[in-house]
Amino acid sequence: MPEVTAAATDGTTAYFDGYGLVGLMAVLGVLFVAVAFGAGRLLRPVVPTPEKLLTYECGVDPVGEGWAHTQVRYYVYAFLYVIFAVDSVFLFPWATVFAAPGYGAATLVEMFVFLGFLAVGLLYAWKKGVLEWT
Repeated sequence: MPEVTAAATDGTTAYFDGYGLVGLMAVLGVLFVAVAFGAGRLLRPVVPTPEKLLTYECGVDPVGEGWAHTQVRYYVYAFLYVIFAVDSVFLFPWATVFAAPGYGAATLVEMFVFLGFLAVGLLYAWKKGVLEWT
């Protein structure tokens, strides 16, 4: 009968086997992507022409310079969207944890801290005048 060591009885080998499986899947994923990119590079035809090297977007030929001025307010709108999207994404799991017995007070405090951070972002946007449509 084989001997059982102390390390095998306390469950650490089973614990680290899970990490080994995750590592193996990560290596296989990276290898799959590398093989796919390598096969694409080897099998594609390479015939550069001036038309192929031209900047192309949505079927419209480029006119003028490549630099375009974008107003900062569009980035601020994206920032506001992220604030509210993150808020809604985190409220659903919070509601399920809050309903579980024994987690009420700690979960409630954590959610108010989270909502406080979101409120600071919203207050910043309001002070900057981003919420006014002109």
